[in-house]
Amino acid sequence: MSDEVLFEQRGQVGVITLNRPAKLNAVTAEMSDALVELARHCNESDEVRAVVLTGAGRAFSAGSDIRELDKYPTPWAFRNRADYCDSLKVLRKPVVAAVNGFALGGGLETALICDIRLASTTASFAAAEVKLGWIGGGGMSALLTHSIGPGNAALMLMTGDPIDALRALSWGLVSEVVEPDALLPRALELAGTIASRAPIAVETAKANVAAALNLPLDQAVAYERDLQTVCFATNDAAEGRAAFAEKRVPRFTRS
Repeated sequence: MSDEVLFEQRGQVGVITLNRPAKLNAVTAEMSDALVELARHCNESDEVRAVVLTGAGRAFSAGSDIRELDKYPTPWAFRNRADYCDSLKVLRKPVVAAVNGFALGGGLETALICDIRLASTTASFAAAEVKLGWIGGGGMSALLTHSIGPGNAALMLMTGDPIDALRALSWGLVSEVVEPDALLPRALELAGTIASRAPIAVETAKANVAAALNLPLDQAVAYERDLQTVCFATNDAAEGRAAFAEKRVPRFTRS
């Protein structure tokens, strides 16, 4: 595991920190590999019910380390690289991004892949690749368009200029903006709330959001009904009904 990607378990919440602050947490191949391993760990661990992703220092992430991009022998090798954005896409557990500073290029893509985004007042967001002669390839265009609409997405994608946290909030790119010192505590609080819910229900809720974005409406509704049936058959659903009847807090076991 790279010491430039840190993992800490806080109760039922796994905290992943990009830890290369001198380089604005620009991601190397080794860091990508570490994120792949952590995503696998979080998926397999019953002790991790939600994840917080953040960055050390004054950046969330500046995206890929540009100095490494010329190491790929061919454009096809670049196309087929193990990408850090892809590692987060396979996470079944909900992910809260705590965007503490710059989220640039692939760093913005990384935040967009997370389920919920919180930002500090010092955060800024940019699809900056166009300033260097290329575009994002981790889902930037599609994710931005779904998140903030085609007009605002076009503005960011075509200029590469940053927007601040309050504009990101007004456009729906982030859900909340808090002071820097309150960001990680708020992210942990929110992730802890999610982790306290029935784990299978939470994971199916995440799957349903993805279906809502990718399927026609009637298919998304049918998929939701199928997953509701799966949830209803779990021990946790039975525990939830029993707890309701007995007027107590449910004890969910992910079963």
